[in-house]
Amino acid sequence: MKSTIPRSDCPLSYSLDILGDKWTLLILRDMMLSGKSSFSEFMGSTEKIASNILIDRLNMLQSEGFVTRTVSPLNKSKFLYTLSEKSIELVPVVIDLIEWGAKYHPTGEPKSILPQVLRNKSRTIKELQERLREGNE
Repeated sequence: MKSTIPRSDCPLSYSLDILGDKWTLLILRDMMLSGKSSFSEFMGSTEKIASNILIDRLNMLQSEGFVTRTVSPLNKSKFLYTLSEKSIELVPVVIDLIEWGAKYHPTGEPKSILPQVLRNKSRTIKELQERLREGNE
């Protein structure tokens, strides 16, 4: 697996090198908010990612330590992807982007988490991170 070559030492540039494409944050969103963990589940997302791009992004996320890949105990030909702590620490960023996007595109998804965020953003983030960490145990 190839790893990402940083363009500079700037932390924002590093973040964009990993997360700045059109698909990576959507894959992480699906894992964080919808509990998706398999290739077929990601393929069912409304954004309709191409299979070759999905494979590339999942491989990159694995090589950069954002997800782990294991063989499904129920189907040995299927891989399951799990968020690492590195990804779980991105929850506040994803929530902030969802909140910002909802402000300027209020008809968009995911609506399910917005009421919680608007009521108590810090508690919602903390509970989501705890739930994701428990799912990794």
